Amino acid sequence: MIWFSILAIFILGLVVGSFITSYTHRVVRGKSVSKGRSLCPHCKNKISWYDNIPIVSYILLGGKCRKCNKKISLRYPLIELSTAALFTLIASYSNFCLSNVQGVSLYSSVLCFWHDSLGVLALPYFLFITISLIAIFVTDIENQIIPDFLSYSLFVFTFLMLIIASPEDLYIRIFTGFALSLSFLLLYLITLGRGMGLGDVKLVIFAGILLGWKLSLVWVFVSFVIGAIVGVILIAASKAKFGKQIAFGPFLIASFFLVIFLGDCLLTKLFPFF
Repeated sequence: MIWFSILAIFILGLVVGSFITSYTHRVVRGKSVSKGRSLCPHCKNKISWYDNIPIVSYILLGGKCRKCNKKISLRYPLIELSTAALFTLIASYSNFCLSNVQGVSLYSSVLCFWHDSLGVLALPYFLFITISLIAIFVTDIENQIIPDFLSYSLFVFTFLMLIIASPEDLYIRIFTGFALSLSFLLLYLITLGRGMGLGDVKLVIFAGILLGWKLSLVWVFVSFVIGAIVGVILIAASKAKFGKQIAFGPFLIASFFLVIFLGDCLLTKLFPFF
């Protein structure tokens, strides 16, 4: 039964990932996701439903368009597989929280806190977060755009979930989220937008609310470390230059998932005095 559930959530992730590939391609171009079938970017022919099955069609077609025989971008299977993998991890951790086992390496206090507080609402909530963050990751890394709709949706849903989960922590978590946003806004102003974008300023609010102040510190610290490492690598590979803006959203999102799964371990190692 457990393996069937894992397979089902993995397949769901593939399907949702396919939707994200379409959404992220269209939203930055002002196109509606609900109108029109997907087109081959090369020959502009409509893609048949049997050529649009997540991962399966890509493998069967050898990564090429059936009509023009040109290569299909790897962005499609990568987004689909990433979504499916994160869906599976989130669902697995949710099942793990049911056992209420603490003091072991797999235990995640932030996931289990929300799971224990929200019950059946926890899994849909974290899957919604996953969908939104993957979409933001893609639009930011490809176009340096973080859609306001996604940032605001994350904030609104997290605020509503907090009222249900832990109303006694409402003020301190809201303060954490907006304090993070203010810090990022100051960094944006100081660097004249080169070190931080306004989209990042809006994005961090929901995460501050969700993580709480201790794990928020870990999250921001790890984000800057990852950003610095990737920045050095890109400069060394002549893919970026000093002073040139690099999308920071992907580092925030990568770090967020690290903290979601490994936050307690990172907190102990990085800030042992807490």
